[in-house]
Formats: sequence, structure tokens, C-alpha cells
Amino acid sequence: MKMIFTDLDGTLLNSSSEISTINAEAIKKAQTHGVEVVVATGRAYFDVQEILKKAELSNLWVIAANGATIHDPNGQLRHSVPIDAHHVKEALQWLDANEFYYEVFAEHAIYTPNSGRELLAIEIDRVKSANKNVDEERLHHAAAKQYSQTGFAFVASYEDILNTNAELYNVLAFSFDDEKRKKGWDHFSKQHDMTLVSSADHNFELEHKDASKGNALTYVVKELGGSLHDTIAIGDSFNDVSMLQTAGKGIAMANAHAEIKALADDVTLTNDENGVASVIDKVLETQLKAH
Repeated sequence: MKMIFTDLDGTLLNSSSEISTINAEAIKKAQTHGVEVVVATGRAYFDVQEILKKAELSNLWVIAANGATIHDPNGQLRHSVPIDAHHVKEALQWLDANEFYYEVFAEHAIYTPNSGRELLAIEIDRVKSANKNVDEERLHHAAAKQYSQTGFAFVASYEDILNTNAELYNVLAFSFDDEKRKKGWDHFSKQHDMTLVSSADHNFELEHKDASKGNALTYVVKELGGSLHDTIAIGDSFNDVSMLQTAGKGIAMANAHAEIKALADDVTLTNDENGVASVIDKVLETQLKAH
């Protein structure tokens, strides 16, 4: 059984953060031909469901929170790897003290402080003041994309998040200040009890050390009785690396970072050129010839 694992942002989603009709129809066609298509993303599961619903897609396995949760096509949570509570507390204390915008993913909500968006607005003003030639529209677009997720729950402080006693799967930090973001990356890269990845230009994300898209891919393949040899993974960013390296074949988007293209086995079209559909079409064509 062929299995295709696809990232969302920058991969299955176009620049408007939508699944194109062409990509959606390709996925439906793959399903009718016995090819399992799995979404693997850093987004929260409930946010993914809204995106899939708009594209009229169903019956998909979903790896979310960078591999920390796995839901089956019926929406059942089949596997999860929450971050240890004391690690979350330490991370949030540090992010709060260093005035970062952050989001914390739980099973039913994305927790974020009330003051977070004000912090990002201040950062945009500072970046504009320091560099008159900065593309302000691009910054506002990046912030708007971050805010467009489904399921936000606003809290007064990180302590309110900890007091929910909910299992927490992902801590995302976001900043337009390159120096500040590097400081955060350097700090958390020394924390060996958590995985540190980046899924976009302005963020870094923390999960349990055993949570990754690659590990989640292996779990789904085992659950479905498949073989890693028959898997294809498609992605564009650094949080896709484990998945691209674990799959039988790793394919980078044409719009991917140069480093991602370098480690991939092949490169498809961009996310605005329906690169995922192109991969699916080739898989189905090869399958047809084999029969």
C-alpha cells in the first residue's frame, strides 16, 4: 500500500493558506485508488480539521503538533506525546520573561496570552524604525497568518495555562526580531529534554523529545500494516526533516528552503503550482503501469 505524507503550510496549502481544488481532487483520487494520504503538520488537530472541511476532504489520518498527536480518520486520538509539565513551565517562564509571543497547543485549544498580539505589533514598529526598507506588508501578512488559526483561548498569564492541567503538546514562540529569536533558539537548543524545530521564518517550536513527524510517520505506517519503503513524504521546512528522512522517498517543494531541497530525494512544483497533486499524479500513473 502506497502512503503519502504531506505537510500543510508551504506544501499542501497555497500562499492563501488554502488547499486548492486541484490538490483536493488529487487526494480524493488517490483515496479511490487505495493510496493513503496523511496530513503531517505543526498545526493543532482541530485547526487542521477546519482546513480539511473547507476543501471537502475526509477520511484522512492527521499527524499534528509536529508529531505530538496522531488522529485517525474517525477523529480519535490514537497516539500522543505531551510535554512534561515542568518542562512547559520552565519554557513559558523564560518566554514570558523575555517578552515573546507564544502559543501552547492542547487537545481542544491553542492557549496564548492576552498581551501577545500587542507584543508583535510593537515588534513590527521597532523593525520598521530600524529598517526603513522593510516590507511591512509581509510582516503584517505573517502575523495575520499566525492569528488565522482556529481554536485560540486567551489567558492572562502562562500560569493560567498550567492551571488547566490539560496535556500540552507544542509550545510555539514567534518573533520578528531576529536577534531575539536567535537568543531563544540558542537557549532552548541546550534543553535536551525537548525537540526544537522551526516551521517558518519567524518561529521556533518545542515538543517532547520523542515527538517528531518522522516518529509519527513510522507509527501510522505500523498501524496500517504498511512498509516504510512504500512511503513518500512531502515538505518544505525544517520541521519536515525527520519525516523526509524517515520515508522511503522524501520530496521537497520547489519553494522549500535550499537545505531541505538538498537532503530530499526529489523536488516537486511549488505550493502555488499544486506540487502535492503533481506527486500524487505520478504515484498513480506508476501504479497504473504496474497493473
